[in-house]
Amino acid sequence: MRRILYLGPEGTFTEQAARTLVSRVYPDSTFGADPTALSGQARSDVDLILEPAVTVRAAMVEVSAGRAEAVVAPVENSVEGSVPATLDALVAADPIVAVAETVLPVRFSVLAAPGMTAEQVRTVATHPHAAAQVREWLARELPDAVVVSTTSTAAAAVEVLAGRADAAVTAPLAAERYALDVLAADVADVRDAVTSFRLLRLPGRMPEPTGVDRTSLVVTVDDRIGTLADLLTELATRGVNLTRIESRPTRSRLGSYRFFLDLDGHLAERRVADAVAALRRRSQEVRFLGSFPRALPSGCAVAAVISPPESVSDAAFADAAAWVQSLQERSRA
Repeated sequence: MRRILYLGPEGTFTEQAARTLVSRVYPDSTFGADPTALSGQARSDVDLILEPAVTVRAAMVEVSAGRAEAVVAPVENSVEGSVPATLDALVAADPIVAVAETVLPVRFSVLAAPGMTAEQVRTVATHPHAAAQVREWLARELPDAVVVSTTSTAAAAVEVLAGRADAAVTAPLAAERYALDVLAADVADVRDAVTSFRLLRLPGRMPEPTGVDRTSLVVTVDDRIGTLADLLTELATRGVNLTRIESRPTRSRLGSYRFFLDLDGHLAERRVADAVAALRRRSQEVRFLGSFPRALPSGCAVAAVISPPESVSDAAFADAAAWVQSLQERSRA
């Protein structure tokens, strides 16, 4: 039986994303909860189990060690940006790669201990990313409450159950998992906020190109003038669209950074492969984090595709390579 881990406890947005991604990546498998809570389902009937992990880093260690099949982790929120814990864990762990992603709309539920009213709430527990997305609502509806940070939105529900907080801002799924009252539902300061999640596992066979793909990398560069411009030039001259760039400290010394890059395209495309090779030549290190189909936000039926110039198509690369080879062969004749 293979384990799929996600940021827990039960009832997080990440669990919801995990169920979506597992159904897509493992369509012929059956999956359930932890075997100790399968609700009578025969353990032999389940190929995959979904298990919560305390942190994304801990889950990645399990995958790297071969004790788990994959981990589902949040990567980026449209309001608060990237999730630093996930980015740092991707670098700290042995190499693992993304094979799929999904995008979920983010609306929250506010849960409280049974019988507690909004007027009685003095402490609200939640994850910092969630707190930032309901800040205006909290100021308006629970102005006397102090926000307490937790490792996840579901962990906030556990804090309320334990009596250490009066209320919790959680994913809607938590309302089904914990014996708490719903003070409010469908809460969000930004109504169209979304979060992207990726399913990551050990390097192996990549998903086939779809024409609407994403390639993710981590690049560590030398500290010199123009180094970032050089990297961007390598992408631009090959018609590779950069959709995200974010710097994170290497933790080796002050002012030393690595860059997380998301590119349009698949490593199987010649222009993308050539660009990645060029980045490798110009950098201290390049870590490949996967090529996989891009996820579409809810309600978006067609992905926006920025078409590269014909001069960097696979056919153009093949024709140029054949021409150079003919010159080389002629010179040796």
